[in-house]
Amino acid sequence: MDLPIRARRNRKSAGVRALVRETLLCPGDFVLPLFLHDKEVDEAIESMPGCTRWSLEGLVKEAGEALALGISSVVLFPAIEEGLKTKGAEECYNSQGLVPRAIKALKVAHPELIVMTDIALDPYNEDGHDGLVENGEILNDETIAVLCQQAVCHAGAGADIVAPSDMMDGRVAALREALDEAGHEKISICSYTAKYASAFYGPFRGALGSAPKAGDKKTYQMDPANKREAVRELLLDEEEGADIVMVKPAGPYLDVISELRDHTTLPVAAYQVSGEYLMIKSASADGWLNEEAVMMESLMGIKRAGADIILTYFAKDAARILRAE
Repeated sequence: MDLPIRARRNRKSAGVRALVRETLLCPGDFVLPLFLHDKEVDEAIESMPGCTRWSLEGLVKEAGEALALGISSVVLFPAIEEGLKTKGAEECYNSQGLVPRAIKALKVAHPELIVMTDIALDPYNEDGHDGLVENGEILNDETIAVLCQQAVCHAGAGADIVAPSDMMDGRVAALREALDEAGHEKISICSYTAKYASAFYGPFRGALGSAPKAGDKKTYQMDPANKREAVRELLLDEEEGADIVMVKPAGPYLDVISELRDHTTLPVAAYQVSGEYLMIKSASADGWLNEEAVMMESLMGIKRAGADIILTYFAKDAARILRAE
């Protein structure tokens, strides 16, 4: 055949494929989500094989291992004792609470580690919602007032980035103002800009015991059918002062990641959530998939779609593979 153009020439060897590769993953792309509890022992999480609820000592050790692999950032998710959960979620801004103590321990042991914290009320709220609840309604403005106290508390403990995952209207602007007024102008805000009301969160809620006691989260998390709405949320977050914007989940919403990438110069993060993780783990455990290959392909797909930052429970495993290449 007389073919002047043969696309396969750029695939003919591993060296050539590496030379022309368009998308590159590195350990520095990852944020490792870490679960913690106020106990002296570490506990395996039944709903998320391979993941652990860490004691403070275990948390510090795990973060150190991640840092040694080139993963420079972690995000903290606390499992709060039932007795500390209240209607007003007051424990979320307790300066002696679990998360502030964890932040301090991490920064003492690993000063160079970037510590991100979740800003939402569901771990602390006896109703299990991301906001305060009154007569079955999720209150927007009243919730934001509590979130501001939570963010200032975490910043005061040494957090580098606060990440509001609540999806209340106007919370980025309010958090920026509260942080600045408290002298925390350098603290970054990573907004969960497009957080969908997804069925992929189930294993995570099992890990934290934070499922809603009644109703669902559809009045504040986004409808999975919508993409233009994500751009609207992006424009609002940019105007309100977000430093990083996020899409959650990642895999089923690659088109949304791409859409946000096309509409902003801000860094775009994406969260490969517990359901995505568990599907790969479960199928691999049954022998239907090659876990390592599918894990890396899924992460490459998220990066290729436009994510600069990937929150993933596979962070350490993926980093080991990348460092060995």
